[in-house]
Amino acid sequence: LAVATVIYVLPDELRVMPGLPWWIERALLFVGGLWFVNLVNFMDGIDWMTVAEVVPITAALVVAGYLGALPADGLAGALSLGGAMIGFAYFNRPTAKLFLGDVGSLPIGLLLGWLLVLLAGHGGLAAALLLPLYYLADATLTLLRRLLGGEPIWRAHRSHFYQRAADRGLTVTEIVARVIAVNLGLAGLALATVIVRGVATDIVALVCGSALVAWLLYAFTRGRR
Repeated sequence: LAVATVIYVLPDELRVMPGLPWWIERALLFVGGLWFVNLVNFMDGIDWMTVAEVVPITAALVVAGYLGALPADGLAGALSLGGAMIGFAYFNRPTAKLFLGDVGSLPIGLLLGWLLVLLAGHGGLAAALLLPLYYLADATLTLLRRLLGGEPIWRAHRSHFYQRAADRGLTVTEIVARVIAVNLGLAGLALATVIVRGVATDIVALVCGSALVAWLLYAFTRGRR
């Protein structure tokens, strides 16, 4: 209901994929939004993980807003969410005294998804895909792997790439540091697509971003060697 409400109140003129009929685009946004909200919840499994994801994304969204790629309400939302996460980071630092839980991570996923749709609707589709690319890859590939393996996907597990890295000897700080570094790289690539508009820029940035995330996932599967 929350995702449907967010999609419903989007401006009629906002188009993410203009080549599709309006109703098909909105249906795809609903499905994508529902998955995104849940994957943010799925990925909130260790201290500082959500901070490492949300702070670089919202910082990039703020810069994109000042560059004109995000409306005023989106800019205000990015500033508010980023500031809240920075304040939360002190209490969530390893070993954490405060956790998000479902009550925290689900609304964060909803707000972040709304901001990314606004960015995509203002010509920043490539940027909107690049910014959360690590979360998208880790959660989606993990779900597909479990489905193909015949595992009950509704049960708790420890098979996300970052969880496998922890089981293979990396500390929470080492994992989070790698996630922040990759997210900063993705943020830089996303902003490059906003500053230098064009299909070529989008393709190069998406390829580089995919390679960066693939390296991180591979590094997590190896753990400490």
